[in-house]
Amino acid sequence: MSTKEAIRVACVGAGYFSKFHYESWSRMPGAVPVASCNRDIKKARETGLAAYDDLSKMLEAEEPDLVDIILPPVAQAEAIRTALRFGIKWLICQKPFCLSLGEAEEVVSEADEVGATIVVHENFRFQPWYRAIKEAMAEGRIGTPLQATFRLRPGDGQGPRAYLDRQPYFQDMPRFLVHETAVHWVDTFRFLFGAPSAVYADLRRVNPVIAGEDSGYILFDHPNGLKALFDGNRCLDHSAENLRQTMGEALIEGTKGSLVLNGDGSVEFRAFGKQKRQQILPPSDHEGFGGDCVHALQSHVISGLLRGTLLENTAREYLDVIRIEEKIYLSAAEGRKINLETP
Repeated sequence: MSTKEAIRVACVGAGYFSKFHYESWSRMPGAVPVASCNRDIKKARETGLAAYDDLSKMLEAEEPDLVDIILPPVAQAEAIRTALRFGIKWLICQKPFCLSLGEAEEVVSEADEVGATIVVHENFRFQPWYRAIKEAMAEGRIGTPLQATFRLRPGDGQGPRAYLDRQPYFQDMPRFLVHETAVHWVDTFRFLFGAPSAVYADLRRVNPVIAGEDSGYILFDHPNGLKALFDGNRCLDHSAENLRQTMGEALIEGTKGSLVLNGDGSVEFRAFGKQKRQQILPPSDHEGFGGDCVHALQSHVISGLLRGTLLENTAREYLDVIRIEEKIYLSAAEGRKINLETP
C-alpha cells in the first residue's frame, strides 16, 4: 500500500496490444503515465509520452512507481530484472508470462527476494461477463454447476496471411493455441470453478502455414464434480459482429439452471425446466478490447497499490497456470489424462 496520491507509471513496449494499455492509463484515476520505452523509438513517441529506446535510461530519468511490461515472452525476464535492479517494487507483465516455467519461477523468486510485486496481465477474468457469471453462480442461481463449455471461435486463423496484419509472430510460435490463447481460459476457469485436479487434451494444427497448434479440446476436472471443456478452433467463427469481443460462446449448466455467454457480451439465465431466458447482463457497448478488461485489471492493480486491496493473479499465484499449461501439452503428447494434484 502506498501513501502517494498518484502512481507514476512507465510502460515498456509499444506494439499492437499496447494501445489498450496506454489508452487505459490515460484515463486512470490515481495513476499518471509518464514514459514509454520501445526499441523502435518512433513507436514510443507515438504514445505522446516521454520516449526512450533504453529501459535503464528511462527508469533512471523518470523514477516511476510502477512499470507496465507490454512485451512478448522473449523479452520479459530481462525487462523485469532491469526494473528490479532500479528498485521498482510494482510491476505488471503481459502474458504469456516468460519463456518457460523455469524462467518464470526464477523471476518470481528474484522479485520476492527484494519485496517486489508482479501482477500478470491476465485480463480475461476481468471481463464483465465473467464477473457477472461468477456473481450469479455465487448467488446459487444455477444450483450446483456440473458442466461448462467455452467454444473459442475468433475466425482469424484461415489462409496464408493468418495473423500477419495484427500479430505476425503468431505464425512462428511452436506452441500457439494453448500457450498464447487457451491460457486465458485456464485462468478464467480457475477463477470461476476453482483449481482443476486433472486435465485431458487433444490438440491439432489446422492451418499448415503456422508452426503450432490452432485447434483442440481441453477437458478439466474441477471441484465438486464439475467438468469444464475448452473447445478451441481459431479457423472458425461464431455469431457476433465483433468476433474479438468475447472470442466465442460459453454455456455453464447446473442443477437449477444454466448461464449462456453470447458473442455480444450478454449473459442469459435459464431456470431448470423452463424455456424462457432472462438477460442478467446486457450486450457490451465498449468499442475497445474485451469489455474494457484492460482498464479493469489496471484499475485493480492501482487499487491494490494505493489502498491495499487484495490482488488477483500475482506472478507467484500465476505460476499454477503455467504448470497447468505444461500438463496440457504433456497430455496431448501422451494421449492420456494427467493428474494435476501430484508432481
